[in-house]
Amino acid sequence: QVQLVESGGGLVQARGSLRLSCAASGRTFTFSGYDMGWFRQAPGKEREFVAAISWSGGMTYYADSVKGRFTISRDNAKNTVYLQMNSLKPEDTAVYYCAAGSYSDSETTYGAWGQGTQVTVSS
Repeated sequence: QVQLVESGGGLVQARGSLRLSCAASGRTFTFSGYDMGWFRQAPGKEREFVAAISWSGGMTYYADSVKGRFTISRDNAKNTVYLQMNSLKPEDTAVYYCAAGSYSDSETTYGAWGQGTQVTVSS
């Protein structure tokens, strides 16, 4: 079993920044063996892909809507993946989820999910 716990969400003004963290744990879970992703779900909308990072951190992939503003990174020694969010916009308001699985923009390739952390961007 793997546990993913997100943190770092909150209320921020437009053009501000937030850094989300996702800590992974599990008796038989090897964090460095998994690609990781961030997804988000805004009220009344379907969950959508935000960013992905390969197991080594050597590859990253972003949704067009966040490219150039968000940066995904990981620290395998700390079993943690991060999402640095800069130049935030009101439309970035959503619950943000981290997930462990295979490197892609499809949530069907991720088998473990966190509980989510709320990000609210005020105009």
